[in-house]
Amino acid sequence: MSVTLKINEIFFSIQGESLLAGKPTVFVRTAHCNLRCVWCDTKYAYWQGEPKTIDEILAKVKEHETEYVCVTGGEPLAQKNVSELMSRLLAEGYIVSLETNGSFSIKDVPLKVIKVIDIKCPGSGESEKMAWENLEMVQPHDQFKFVVASKEDFDWAQELCTKHHLHEKCPVLYSPVYGKVKPADLASWILKAKAPVTMQMQLHKEIWGPEERGV
Repeated sequence: MSVTLKINEIFFSIQGESLLAGKPTVFVRTAHCNLRCVWCDTKYAYWQGEPKTIDEILAKVKEHETEYVCVTGGEPLAQKNVSELMSRLLAEGYIVSLETNGSFSIKDVPLKVIKVIDIKCPGSGESEKMAWENLEMVQPHDQFKFVVASKEDFDWAQELCTKHHLHEKCPVLYSPVYGKVKPADLASWILKAKAPVTMQMQLHKEIWGPEERGV
């Protein structure tokens, strides 16, 4: 029997987040998510999706001339076959990134995958559901991401980074919740704290607006 994954959408766009922002990228968005973050902007991926074999997914990816593929969601690690998909993509020579909500262990993710691990701040409503062992399992090319909804979230992220020495393990990214935290405010907090982080914006929303899908 062919290995399948429930896929929400596959599309070609500009990477809007992480240290790969700006790269033309094929996005493979898996269906389903176990979390319900209050500021989630892909709620349609909670349920919508169709089974696709890994061969079908690869064929769709190959329609686009780029070396970058991002496996996102939903929550990719909620589907056990996603590691096989990432292994196949790596074998095809792609630079593969994984956007994960941080509630599943990354232990089975191929080491060469660039893992962008969300650490949910209290403002998300889901900070108690993190797989905290991930803090010790990253590689230097991976990235921790904090989506900040308030100054309280920022302070919480700062404390966690210091406690677990996250800056020594891999890059740390801070991002404002779109429409809730002004980018200038987050920038000011970072500068005042002398935080050794990378501030990021959701580039795709700046280009196409917050409601556009498939970008």
